[in-house]
Amino acid sequence: MKKWGKQIMLLTLVAVMAFALAACGGKKEDTSNAGAGNTGTESTQTNTANNTNQGSEDKLSGTIEIDGSSTVYPMTEAIAEEFGKEHSDVRVSVGTSGTGGGFKRFIAGETAISNASRPIKDKEAEDAKANGVEYLELTVAYDGLSIVVNKDNSWVDKITLDELKKIYEPNSKVKTWADVREGWPNEEIKIYSPGADHGTFDYFTEEINGKAQESRNDGQITFSADTNAIVQGVAGDKNAIGYFGYSFFEENQDKLKLVPVDNGTATVAPTLDTIKDGSYAPLSRPLLIYVSKKQMEKPEVKAYVEYYLKTAGSIAEEVGYVPLPQEKYDEQLNQLK
Repeated sequence: MKKWGKQIMLLTLVAVMAFALAACGGKKEDTSNAGAGNTGTESTQTNTANNTNQGSEDKLSGTIEIDGSSTVYPMTEAIAEEFGKEHSDVRVSVGTSGTGGGFKRFIAGETAISNASRPIKDKEAEDAKANGVEYLELTVAYDGLSIVVNKDNSWVDKITLDELKKIYEPNSKVKTWADVREGWPNEEIKIYSPGADHGTFDYFTEEINGKAQESRNDGQITFSADTNAIVQGVAGDKNAIGYFGYSFFEENQDKLKLVPVDNGTATVAPTLDTIKDGSYAPLSRPLLIYVSKKQMEKPEVKAYVEYYLKTAGSIAEEVGYVPLPQEKYDEQLNQLK
């Protein structure tokens, strides 16, 4: 009995030891599996962190300051709104201090982009260089300066370049419509013009009067920094005449009468087609933006300028300007690189 008892005890001990070893082996395998599981979790967490970081790098933020031409404003503002839908953390501020006023701020390094309805002047370029402001000049659309009169004006069906000069030149003797052309009424003419900071003023005075910034400056002419004030002035006075970019006429054509211009070769009214083919001469012009190279180092500014050139063609038509051929936008996009 003792012998069998010992054998039973021995067998029991062996069984217990085998079970213990099996248990230890299972625990070791579980530990290994747990370790593999932890490694997978850590990898997932790392990838998630990397993806989050990558997303943070791609997410743009900041403020882009733009100022300048009120003519270019509608286009730049429309593009800023569309850009903001994709980059909600980027604030694009667009001012309308006029081309000259915009260049003053741009040259001082206060803005990243300057809207311009004329090319930069030599003196402005020299000042920019002296201040260490390097820039890119980009053409974004074409425009035609539009001569407008009141809706109730029944006598003006066209106007010549010489007649425009008689009205707007320095020391002009024109007081009434009859002074402009025989047969027109002997009614006092009310003249409106953009202010001296406007590229539109520069372009018009150079093409019509022969020198930029040269204009009559008496009690019969009203200068305004706000193009909408010119619209209201002409719309509210039967004897008024004024000029501004084509898009402002398109927006207000129910209030104003557009005057075709006789340039000595043909009498042409500004339209998208005549501006595009150049037949509305000499009052067709390029619209531009100037971009600070230093500011372009900021990813939000670079992204906005690229977006601008990619969408300028469609936006130009929406706001009443003539887009460039697509290859011109593509060439300028390559220039950014």
